[in-house]
Amino acid sequence: MHGFRVAPMKRVRVGIIGVGSRGTAAAHRIAQIPGCELTAISDINPERLDLVQKWLKDHGYPAAKEWSRNGDEDAWKGLCDSDVCDVVYSVTPRPLHCPINVYAMAHGKHVLQEVPGAFSLDECWATVEAAEKYKRHCMMLENCTYGEEEMLAFNLVKKGKLGEIMQAEVGYQHDQRSLQYKPRDGRFWRIDRHMKHHGNYYPTHGLVPAGRCLDINRGDRFDYLVSMETKSASFEQFGRDNFPASDWRHNAKMVKGDINMSMLHTANGKILTLKHNVCTPSPYDRGNMFLGTNGIYRSYPSLLMAWEEKTGDMGAHKYFPADKAERIRQEYKHPFWKVAGEIAKKVGGHGGMDFIMDLRWAYCLQNGLPLDTDVYDLATYSSIVELTEKSVNARSAVVEFPDYTRGGWKTAKPFTVDEIDMNKFDFSKGVKKDADAQRT
Repeated sequence: MHGFRVAPMKRVRVGIIGVGSRGTAAAHRIAQIPGCELTAISDINPERLDLVQKWLKDHGYPAAKEWSRNGDEDAWKGLCDSDVCDVVYSVTPRPLHCPINVYAMAHGKHVLQEVPGAFSLDECWATVEAAEKYKRHCMMLENCTYGEEEMLAFNLVKKGKLGEIMQAEVGYQHDQRSLQYKPRDGRFWRIDRHMKHHGNYYPTHGLVPAGRCLDINRGDRFDYLVSMETKSASFEQFGRDNFPASDWRHNAKMVKGDINMSMLHTANGKILTLKHNVCTPSPYDRGNMFLGTNGIYRSYPSLLMAWEEKTGDMGAHKYFPADKAERIRQEYKHPFWKVAGEIAKKVGGHGGMDFIMDLRWAYCLQNGLPLDTDVYDLATYSSIVELTEKSVNARSAVVEFPDYTRGGWKTAKPFTVDEIDMNKFDFSKGVKKDADAQRT
């Protein structure tokens, strides 16, 4: 599936499974992309379906066909069975990711799947084999790949400013104590993972952008990892301090520790440090540190960079001053953000990265291009969930990565700095900013 493409789809009909807060925002974005049509929606909550239909009507878009009004947990299969959409956009709780991947592709649909794309090695293999068998796209919707600062780093790396990247430090640090103990939808599928499993179950936000900088699956691959974690303290403290003794959350015990740290090694001798922490009271952080033979790049807690123009000129002993860093940011802004950044920020969704992500896959499908990441990437990055748990359970033993490409990584073409031709989209009617797109 490396380089896989289909005939240009001038009309991309999209069905969304799961229109909670994140899926609703996706519906708003997709409806506004010229050449895309939101033709189907599915959710177990009829109120969420009503909200999407109202938004479509209020903004002049046709109603979408619905599934799941009766609360049937499997009614999403009806959307996949139907002939009203070509692409399934899945925004569901994680246990449904692999079943939707496989079922939708078996029924002729391309799949755009929320992160992680699968939850076990068996699910990763099942997704890969379905994509290969049915010849369908299956892309993981890792929005941070399209973040402005992540794409700036990618452009700097590909332009050779940092030299050969030897190390990356990335991760996901996001205080979710309230979200997990008091979920908006009343479903505790997030915290359930903490109560039953070790390891990093949400690895992709920092990892996928870093993997692109390292050309993972396209000239290099992750070959093994080690993982360890702290004890559990913050989550349990939050439960004791915020719920009465009569509430199960007061005495809830976690299996997973507060902080998971993993080190990944590549076949070409690079290393990547990966952190997961949703338990402690701390600022949001994705890490985004890249260290190369010429210099260094960071984007948390602020944009910092330094490199040598000539080996040994000591130009990287101090970070560049803020005004120079800003000039570099403007000069090396990724082409996606140069041409679509203004529109993306108007629509919203994590600062605009969500819209850039959706605009890009739509552009690729409409023009018969390969998608930026493929099913092998989905499987590789999703493997972290089970591999880190195995390593932690074995006292941080080395655990080998499967090679989902079956050796294809050795000859696959490296990632490139691509462009979007905005002349192929008609945004003359403008775009709409909405509260849901900003909140999620």
